[in-house]
Amino acid sequence: MNKLAISAESRKVLGKKVKKIRAEGILPANLFGKDIKSNALQVQDKDFRKLFKEAGETGVVEVKVKEKIHPALIHNVQKHPVTGKILHIDFHKVNLKEKITANVPLKLSGESPAEKSGLGLLLQTVNEIEVESLPTDIPSQIEIDVSKLEEVGNSIHISDLKIDRAKVEVKNNPEDVVVSVQTAEMKEESVEEEATSPEDVEATAEKGKDEEAEGEDDKEAEDKGKEEKKEAPAESGDKKSPE
Repeated sequence: MNKLAISAESRKVLGKKVKKIRAEGILPANLFGKDIKSNALQVQDKDFRKLFKEAGETGVVEVKVKEKIHPALIHNVQKHPVTGKILHIDFHKVNLKEKITANVPLKLSGESPAEKSGLGLLLQTVNEIEVESLPTDIPSQIEIDVSKLEEVGNSIHISDLKIDRAKVEVKNNPEDVVVSVQTAEMKEESVEEEATSPEDVEATAEKGKDEEAEGEDDKEAEDKGKEEKKEAPAESGDKKSPE
């Protein structure tokens, strides 16, 4: 398997000015770890997208900065809540000989006889699990075969997942249900409990709409306050007090 790598450069553009480099196809990034100071970096957007598609957040990548190579995990990919555009990324430098924790996505595979026949519907209640292992032993994803779910009430728990537990320790409760077969009515109730209200969705979208220009309104208000203060008449120092 070829090593996953990306070239990065030191970044001098900070704060709100990163909007300019994003327009040029460059992503602002940071490299951090317990044995290094946080470094402001920048990478090519197209290179990162290709890398992220292969590595996800669990694959070890080599971040090349000048002559140095840093093994790292892609961490905290910030996206615009409306457009989905990647705004910023973090690379978490790791020691390949020390265990770390990471979240691994769960993927359903196969076909449930219960769902195929119309007896019930599948409900996945856990989409990822937390594991601890050496960086190179972290699985990219864990597949769950649902072909044995034949009746309403059948379920698969964390303890049923196929993982090399000699290398990977699962932090989740082993009794937690990952996926189960429910009736349509039961699934609707579960979905309604977890659903986010339209008001919350709209509020989130509005909050992130102007993320790239964050702080500009504060600056405008500050400048306006300075102008008003400058134009305000000064109080006379020899004003007589009332007798």
